[in-house]
Amino acid sequence: MAAALLHKAIGDQLTCIFVNNGLLRGREAGVVREVFERHFRIKLQYENASRLFLTRLKGVTEPERKRKIIGRTFIEVFEAATKRAGKAKFLAQGTLYPDVIESIPIAGNPAAMIKSHHNVGGLPKKMRFQLVEPLKCLFKDEVRELGLELGLPREIVLRQPFPGPGLAVRILGEVTPARLEILRNADTIVVEEMKNSGWYYKIWQSFAVLLPIRSVGVMGDERTYDYTIAVRAVDSQDGMTADWVKLPYDLLETLSSRIINEVKGVNRVCFDITSKPPGTIEWE
Repeated sequence: MAAALLHKAIGDQLTCIFVNNGLLRGREAGVVREVFERHFRIKLQYENASRLFLTRLKGVTEPERKRKIIGRTFIEVFEAATKRAGKAKFLAQGTLYPDVIESIPIAGNPAAMIKSHHNVGGLPKKMRFQLVEPLKCLFKDEVRELGLELGLPREIVLRQPFPGPGLAVRILGEVTPARLEILRNADTIVVEEMKNSGWYYKIWQSFAVLLPIRSVGVMGDERTYDYTIAVRAVDSQDGMTADWVKLPYDLLETLSSRIINEVKGVNRVCFDITSKPPGTIEWE
């Protein structure tokens, strides 16, 4: 949304840099490139920094450390990319108002810092860019209205939110290529079934979380000792508060059956029935 708004304002002066941090959903990199190049017709420079991000995250389990590492590494990759793209003075981001509220104290705001969003509290203090954040004072529902006014495709505007740190905050514990593969495959099933059932566009967010829990199971006649996937589905107006969604039993059954049978390394699925507060929408 931020890219479309800036492109309307400054045209070809805008160069978008897409950093693949290796923490994206299935097919995400391909979808983003197609949307920018085919639908928006905006210059897009693709930077695959997956290996660097995963190396930096190796052995890290604490959520705030994950977010800080991702934020600092993003700026490092971005700065290197701008040298190849030409001189740049500004870094534009799609920061929304809830990101700001949860990350840093605002004048007169009594709320404590909840978690650093990589594009706010996760950024390094010293950068050579001046930040441009055209959506900074808007909530998600307001941004969607703006997107429709700009004439963007509905399937893009109405996509469910996805965190900047990506799947790193949906893997509790260390982020590894093997765990990413498990979660990515499980999350793809959640998105597919939510769309097939018609629930995807009815609610705020739905996704899979990989828990650092392994339990005993039975697959065929064999004993298994594999991971647990939690399915999270919430509804909200602005992301500040959220209620867990009472998904139909047959949909939950389909999700559980497909994930356990199709995702290697998973033998148990649970459903998160926690609202916000007390829990945040993302698990980390």
